[in-house]
Amino acid sequence: MMRSMLKKIPAILLAGTVLFSAFLTDSIKAFAKTDDKVITLRVCNWEEYMDLGDWDEEETIDLESGDIYGERPLYEEFEDWYFENYGVKVKVEYSCFGTNEELYNMLTLGDVYDLVCPSEYMVMKLMAEDAVVPYSQNFFDERNALNYYIRNLSPFIRKTLTENKIGGRTWASCMASYMWGITGILYNPEEVTREEASTWDILTNPKFFRQVTIKDNVRDAYFPAVAVLKGDLLTSEVFTSFADYHERLAAEMNDTSQETIDAVQEYLQKVKNNAYSFETDSGKSDMITGKVLANLQWSGDAVYAMDQAEEDDFILEYVAPKECTNLWFDGWVMLKSGVEGDPEKQQVAEAFVNFLSMPENAVRNMYYIGYSSAISGGADGDQVFEYLEWNYSADEDEEEVVDYDVSFFFDPEDTEGNFVLETSKEQTRRQLYGQYPPRDVLERSAVMQYFDTETNTAINHMWIRVRCFNIGTVPFWAWIIVSCGIASLIVFLILAHRKSK
Repeated sequence: MMRSMLKKIPAILLAGTVLFSAFLTDSIKAFAKTDDKVITLRVCNWEEYMDLGDWDEEETIDLESGDIYGERPLYEEFEDWYFENYGVKVKVEYSCFGTNEELYNMLTLGDVYDLVCPSEYMVMKLMAEDAVVPYSQNFFDERNALNYYIRNLSPFIRKTLTENKIGGRTWASCMASYMWGITGILYNPEEVTREEASTWDILTNPKFFRQVTIKDNVRDAYFPAVAVLKGDLLTSEVFTSFADYHERLAAEMNDTSQETIDAVQEYLQKVKNNAYSFETDSGKSDMITGKVLANLQWSGDAVYAMDQAEEDDFILEYVAPKECTNLWFDGWVMLKSGVEGDPEKQQVAEAFVNFLSMPENAVRNMYYIGYSSAISGGADGDQVFEYLEWNYSADEDEEEVVDYDVSFFFDPEDTEGNFVLETSKEQTRRQLYGQYPPRDVLERSAVMQYFDTETNTAINHMWIRVRCFNIGTVPFWAWIIVSCGIASLIVFLILAHRKSK
């Protein structure tokens, strides 16, 4: 009897230890949840670049895995999620910026944020200036069930961020990708053929005089100009056949020699003479209303414009020009001025990124803003692909149905067709094309690199000459007319003066 009792003592002790540990854990959580401490997370994002909730009931996305509905802003829902999972109160101070340059100026003038979401070139600039904090090792631990970002990041995005470096550090170490896309031409297929829209040279095509628009920023204007100037090379069979084609393409598209800058200026002067306008945000409405026929546009805004036009039975299409397309990313970076030296703040910032990377939240953002999330899902659900099927699968009575392969984004090694959509033929030229471009488009894509200070100065001076009055472009005959006019005015004033005496 005694020996039997002795055998049970270790089990009794183990059970007691487990119960005590559970009690202690619950006590700690209870203490934390009654603590009045609140961590403030200052977040700055693009305008209209996160789901703010307040959806109508008919907007509910009914997927096989469950309904998705946006009731409140995601940043407010994060506050509840963090408290439930970490037992700490968080308050998100959410603000917005309009351009990368505006964000940079805000930071330069002393505005302090913990987490910001610039584009890839601004991320590179901040990295080069040693202004960002790398993500922690724990953030990349796929065994952590709360690390939704690294568990659900698209293999395509992960590969791109890992392969690109600045200052010896990969983008992946400091940037968590949020949205991504390409630049291309949004056009009216009733007036513009797809072939005409499939080259950046449409911006100077006299057939569309005052009926095309281009972005009013130097980087988005510089890229298509270089593509046109090097078009014969970029589309040649010899060039595209090189084993290191992608490296060569990136080098050509990031050519910032003075010779190229001068040539870009000359080309952009021609664009200025042919285009309806240089625009920042009005291009979408100009296309929707039919004011212009073609517009250099980011893929997400192109999707928005196609959606809006479709409500009025007005069809627009989108295409990436044959020369090359710009592959871009917007991503979350933690700023040293905000989180450095504060491990609690950094944990909250990383958790915020993870919360947005939950597949259902990625779907909410995609639905709300029209851009493509870097999240593909899989480890924590297939909601992203289900959303594509919900959005773009062909109707039963659709006459022209085609297969559209998006496995490059979800699983490049898929050989069973798990990520092939049956969609309408028109979607291969419209919203689906804009959100998930086909492989051949991504094959001819390049990322614009960060311009150093000297190069940036030279390109900005070129841009000023393009956008402002350039005295050097005035023809000789115009100078003669002006000179004669001035001379006539002087003679008139002299004669008037003499007569007055």
